[in-house]
Amino acid sequence: MDLKALKDTPPWDWPTGTRKLLLEILRDDRAADADRLLATQLAGDFTVISDDVAEALLSILRRSELSDALRGQAAISLGPVLDHTDTEGFGEDSQTILIAERTFHTIQESLQTLYLRAGVPKDVRRRILEASVRAPQDWHPEAVREAYASGDDAWRLTAVFCMSYVPGFDEQILEGLNSENRDMRYEAVLAAGTWEVDAAWPHVEAIITSERMDKSLLLAAIDAVASIRPHEAAETLLDLSESDDDDIVEAVDEALAMAGGLSDLDYEDEDDDDEEEVIH
Repeated sequence: MDLKALKDTPPWDWPTGTRKLLLEILRDDRAADADRLLATQLAGDFTVISDDVAEALLSILRRSELSDALRGQAAISLGPVLDHTDTEGFGEDSQTILIAERTFHTIQESLQTLYLRAGVPKDVRRRILEASVRAPQDWHPEAVREAYASGDDAWRLTAVFCMSYVPGFDEQILEGLNSENRDMRYEAVLAAGTWEVDAAWPHVEAIITSERMDKSLLLAAIDAVASIRPHEAAETLLDLSESDDDDIVEAVDEALAMAGGLSDLDYEDEDDDDEEEVIH
C-alpha cells in the first residue's frame, strides 16, 4: 500500500488495512519525516480514527524531541473527532461512536495540560488550542481572550479561528472583519456566520457584491448570509446563483436551502409566540 496514494484517494475508498499502516508509521521513529507527517495528517479522518490512533497521536504530541510541525499536526488531527464526539455524545441516540468516552476525556485533559505547560513551543500551543476548542470547555474563553490580546499576529489569528467555536466574542469578530490580513478576515466571516452576528452584515454583503474577491472568502460569506439574515439570502445571492463557477453555485444552493430552513424556524417561533399571547 502506497502511503502517498492515500492522500489522493477519497477516504471512503481507502483499502482494508489503512488504519494498521498509519498506526505503524505513527509509532515508527525510523519512518521518514515526510511519511510520518502525512500519516499524522491522514490519521484524523473518520474512516481510520479509533482509540489506538488517538493515543498514537497524543503520544506524538507529548514528545518534546519531535518537530513542531509533527506535534502540531497531531493536535490538529484530533480536532475532528473531538468535534464529532462532542456533538454526537455517547448515548443511545448517537449514530456513530468513533472513540470511547474515556479516550475523549483523555484527549481533552491532555490538550489542556500541554497547552498550560511551560516550554511547549508557540506553534504547538496554537494548534492545541485550535484543536481543543472543537469540544469547548470552561478554560477556553480565557485562553482565547489572552491569545487575541497578545498582540502577536499568529496568536490573534488562532484566537479568531477559535471564535467560531467559543461564543462571546462579537466585538473581536467585527474587528477581524476590518483586518487587512486575508486569513483573519476569512476566520472572522466564518465566526460571524456561526453566531449570527447581525452587525457583521455590511461586511458580509460587501464581500458578496464585490467584483474582485478571493474565492475562499466569498464562499465563507455565502454561507454566512444564510445564518445572519436568512430572509434576505435569496435576494442577496441572486447574482451569484448564475455564476459560471460550479463551486460558487453549489455554495449558493446550500446557503439558500439552509436559509429556507432557518426562515421556517423563525416563522414557527412567531406562531408559537402568537399562540402564547392568545392563551394568556
